[in-house]
Amino acid sequence: MFSRAPYASDPDRSRGREFGLEQGSARGPRSAFQRDRDRIIHSIAFRRLRHKTQVFVAPDGDHYRVRLTHSLEVAQIGRVMARALGLDEDLTEALCLAHDIGHPPFGHAGEAALQAALADHGGFDHNANTLRVLMRLESPYVEHDGLNLSWDMLEGLAKHNGPVSNAPWALAELDAAFSLDLGSHASLEAQVAAISDDIAYDNHDIDDGLRAGFLTLDHLLELPSLAEQWYAIEARFPRAPRDRLLREMVRGQIGRMVNDVLIETRSRITANGISDVEAVRCAGQTLCGFSPAMRGEERVLKQFMYARLYLHPEQVATADVARNVIAHLFAAYSDDPGLLPQGWRDRLPQDNPKRARVIADYIAGMTDRFAIDQFARLTGEAPAGLRNV
Repeated sequence: MFSRAPYASDPDRSRGREFGLEQGSARGPRSAFQRDRDRIIHSIAFRRLRHKTQVFVAPDGDHYRVRLTHSLEVAQIGRVMARALGLDEDLTEALCLAHDIGHPPFGHAGEAALQAALADHGGFDHNANTLRVLMRLESPYVEHDGLNLSWDMLEGLAKHNGPVSNAPWALAELDAAFSLDLGSHASLEAQVAAISDDIAYDNHDIDDGLRAGFLTLDHLLELPSLAEQWYAIEARFPRAPRDRLLREMVRGQIGRMVNDVLIETRSRITANGISDVEAVRCAGQTLCGFSPAMRGEERVLKQFMYARLYLHPEQVATADVARNVIAHLFAAYSDDPGLLPQGWRDRLPQDNPKRARVIADYIAGMTDRFAIDQFARLTGEAPAGLRNV
């Protein structure tokens, strides 16, 4: 039987929705947060994540992670921790599933290209774009724009990495329309979603890096924490194939991190006398996180992953091609809006910055493969060197 902690978010005490509850919306016995989760899962933007870059751009291999599978893995980790802490699992899951919806094609390379394209028009931020997509662009309802998600859900997406002191234009516009109290911390559910994202990509990127051949066991053994786990697993299963031992090590690392977060978070909750969700928001610090020792390990792991995987020469070369694709698309649509689909032409403002921002909306919603197809249609040739696995 689920026991809700006093500091958990309560769907019956939600601050509501921007446009109220839609007429005739009681479709089954669902809480406000279950509705949020279901709206995310049924959205077009969520489905597009299956063809958006996680680590490797437009991978041909079926076994590499993409934004969709990454989001599902984050949600699994998030639900485990939410249940252990007595938090609302549905809100946690919804936040985990939605957290990457604002990413453009080609991941951070695509984001860098849009940031450059919008440099004179407010820039581009994938987290703010997540809110823009869910509150304005993804509009399946007759009565209003957006998915009309709960305040608690939107607040969590806006602030899952902490209070926002200098909101980018997209988030500032949305906050002006429906205040998300950007200066405070988010709920524990949002904090769990944020740390679950770190745990998932810290470890699953190792798995993908090994599969692609960018990482080797010898590379991993350079890290004392991973070497210690490897030798213990090897001693425990001396006859097991190496690929299974490596997967056992990744699973074990996830478990270590999850358990560390649970112990540290409970300690911080107790030390700060947290008694309700508002106390979480006013705590003045992030309550859900790694212990100092694990944070140190995780920081070293991230540095290792940047050096060995994310900034690998082949990855850098691929990212350069991806940025050029996005830059070319933005320039082409800006020079000739007639290249845009009719629906996007109809909504295109006459003047900047709004004009440039709508063009960026269209490009940011593309999948990797659609962006590649559009580039090929405009130039007559597919971009060379855009796939490295």
